[in-house]
Amino acid sequence: MPRPAIVLRPEPGLSETLKGLRDRGIEGVAAPLFAIEPVSWDAPDPADFDAILVGSANVFRHGGRALNQIAGLPVHAVGARTAQAARDAGFAVAETGAGGLQALLDRARAPVRFLWLAGEKHVALSSPAGVQVVERIVYRAAPLPLAEDVAAQMAGGAVVLLHSGEAARYFAEECERFGVDRSEVSLAALAPRIASAAGEGWQSVAWAMKPAELALLALAVQMCQ
Repeated sequence: MPRPAIVLRPEPGLSETLKGLRDRGIEGVAAPLFAIEPVSWDAPDPADFDAILVGSANVFRHGGRALNQIAGLPVHAVGARTAQAARDAGFAVAETGAGGLQALLDRARAPVRFLWLAGEKHVALSSPAGVQVVERIVYRAAPLPLAEDVAAQMAGGAVVLLHSGEAARYFAEECERFGVDRSEVSLAALAPRIASAAGEGWQSVAWAMKPAELALLALAVQMCQ
């Protein structure tokens, strides 16, 4: 019998991952550790920028009416999902990346001025010469406690899907709070840096061949068998 696959990501990604697991014969367990919520912010003068840098579709889900003031700026999006969210919100997409925001910055044609719309907690970026980045926080991930029944379920062995470093660190803290035996839990992470954020002592730790949802689903299904 396959081990349960525990999914920690917030909605709407949570339901998508659960469906992906179900389509592959694995019944996932919903255990979101965060709820995404908007943060009050003021849009700067769009004339001061050449483009918008965005690393999550949550920017367009939770950015609110202030987005209307900068809708004329083209978007450089971290990936296809974020790019589609930008288009759905009425923005033109100038570039869709595949290797993270830093890769977008590294290949930017200087001089350029980016307005970076981000979540409250995010990976730091390094700006190449001639590339200016001004940050605005437009949403945050509010932590939720790990459900007691999910913690108990992990005692019999489970595979936990990790989509972010923040989730990995917080999950490890919640396991400590419940006294979960890490040697009974395997981790399937979207990327190596996410896996390392969870610390050590797990039964096994693996990461997807590439940082994409389909690759993570394939890994999780394999680990659940």
